[in-house]
Amino acid sequence: MFKYLVVFLVLSVKLQAQDSLFVKVHFLYGSKPQKAYKKTQSKWFGGKLGGHVGIELDSNQILNFIPKGKFHIIAHKKNRHSTYTTHNFEDFYSIMGGNWQENKKLIIKIPISQKQKEHFLCIQKNYLTQTPYDYAFLGIRCGAAAHDILGQLGILKHFSYRGTIFKVFYPKIVRRKLLKKAQKQGWQIQKQEGTKERKWEMD
Repeated sequence: MFKYLVVFLVLSVKLQAQDSLFVKVHFLYGSKPQKAYKKTQSKWFGGKLGGHVGIELDSNQILNFIPKGKFHIIAHKKNRHSTYTTHNFEDFYSIMGGNWQENKKLIIKIPISQKQKEHFLCIQKNYLTQTPYDYAFLGIRCGAAAHDILGQLGILKHFSYRGTIFKVFYPKIVRRKLLKKAQKQGWQIQKQEGTKERKWEMD
């Protein structure tokens, strides 16, 4: 009896460990200064349609896609001015400027399997080693890049390279998709409003 109890407890711990696996998708909302604060609040790239998005495997290391070098309007196949990098929580939410504690943010916690975790780690390793595409206005930017990874993990529908460019133009598209799924699946959502000195985009 004791032997079976021990086996049961060991299996329970293993199952709980598997169930506790998740990724966090981080969203920094796009914004622009309120009229009364244009002298003290800076303009952000993309304004209210900008913002930023990254993916974390519960490590305080948020994987995200950013430009590197001269900004390209049209994506280049070989001369890629882009990089995947990781930021901690504070650096990620201050990447556009301002006090990270005062910036509007959203975190969606998504349960994943062990296989999905291993796949994410493989993608992260490869993308950090060599950027897979250029960062460009008519190309892949942070929203499309996050969608690319989530699509490979089976969390969102996976698109082709061209499909990703045309269907995921900015982070809000990814955020809306995940919020809709979060409501259906019961995923955990954490949201913090931003400073009133800026106009923030809405969901």
